[in-house]
Amino acid sequence: MSEPTDERDVRDQRDERGVREVKSAARTVELLELLAARGDRPARLQELADELGVPRSSMYALLQTLITRGWVRTDITGSLYGIGIHALLTGTSYLDSDPRVRVVRPYLDEASEALGETIHMGRLDGRDVAYLATRESHEYLRTISRVGRRLPAHAGALGKALLAERPDEDLPPGPYASLTPNTHTDRASLAADLSSVRSQGYSVDREEGVLGIIGFGFALHYDVPAVDAISCSVPVSRLTPEHERHIVVIMREIRAKIEAVASGSMTARPNWR
Repeated sequence: MSEPTDERDVRDQRDERGVREVKSAARTVELLELLAARGDRPARLQELADELGVPRSSMYALLQTLITRGWVRTDITGSLYGIGIHALLTGTSYLDSDPRVRVVRPYLDEASEALGETIHMGRLDGRDVAYLATRESHEYLRTISRVGRRLPAHAGALGKALLAERPDEDLPPGPYASLTPNTHTDRASLAADLSSVRSQGYSVDREEGVLGIIGFGFALHYDVPAVDAISCSVPVSRLTPEHERHIVVIMREIRAKIEAVASGSMTARPNWR
């Protein structure tokens, strides 16, 4: 028998099923997401309280609870706060338990070996793409792993490949955040690009997310509409017309292999929302 819910701990907001939101749970999630988004920039108590609109005493109590359980860490002075190691453990569990990630990983290796470039797998999450797996090029090594990080969907090859699977009416009105001078910042410009993605069957990110990098994105059609995609990222200095054509051929082959394997290996899996 479940315990009764404290009405003081429930917000007035309801989801599409009419279920009310538990305030303490929502506040905990908001705090963890805020700390995760700050990366290597630890926060002070007052900053967190101000950002989330929470009384300082309530924020302090919540932080101490999460520190005890390993979800938040603090420095030796007890004045700085950052995301804790249990967030990593939970994220790793998500990747290890996801059947689609397990299916895709070997083909990322195959694509990386065939092309010598960086290969990504990402998943659409709201207006962003979350990176779930990466195989780095030996020619162009990033100093920070992209796995677990997010990029606005409108600003990269993965995101544009997935946005093109959806009607333009679903696009937010804008303006959109600009990551480089080449990023689409208005709805009309992005919609025109997505139209070409649908025509050619893949997306191209020409320095829209990162200057100096061109990406090619391919939606994976084991879900309708697709929520996962793979991409190949190449430094502008190494991209020739011949190499671009080779990338498209290989990535299309890799996509076909993934979809063929995935269609027969996930039928008994939960259909996660």
